[in-house]
Amino acid sequence: MKDAAQRLLRFALAAAILLRGLATPASASAVDVGAAAPSLVAKGFDGSTFDLGALRGKVVVVSFWATWCPPCRKEMPALDAVYRSYHGRGLEMIGLCVAGTRARDRAEAVEVMRSVSYPGAMLRDAEVNGFGSPGALPVTYVIDRDGVVRATLTPDETPLTESGLTNIVLPLLPQAPPNG
Repeated sequence: MKDAAQRLLRFALAAAILLRGLATPASASAVDVGAAAPSLVAKGFDGSTFDLGALRGKVVVVSFWATWCPPCRKEMPALDAVYRSYHGRGLEMIGLCVAGTRARDRAEAVEVMRSVSYPGAMLRDAEVNGFGSPGALPVTYVIDRDGVVRATLTPDETPLTESGLTNIVLPLLPQAPPNG
């Protein structure tokens, strides 16, 4: 009975967050492909600071997710594989968890992020968040080396897969040095 009540509460919270996000003028849909990426400064789970503006010259993937979101969790292995493959060539990434305000929400997010190698943070801990609240989850942005949004990936429009993300990211990265 307690598990059922917790699931119902999580569902209600998820619905409230999504509805609030849809009504927010600065929702994720306000971030246009071809436009300059908004500012984002967030304190990572490891204590480091993720500053999107300071990452000019690198390709950056910003992924909004939640612990209670099955499609979000499904994408994480693909994000991780791309990060591990291309981080050495200048790819940066952050997973921003939009979970609630309870200490347990943060603990759950930290636990989930232990399964991946890219850094994570809580959206609520962002010092600067020009992206706003996402209108739907998951949503992932790919930002080029000049700070321009080059792709927005959502399950209903452009699902995130390892090969799909690689096809977007790879042309944006500096060319790999020849072997030999």
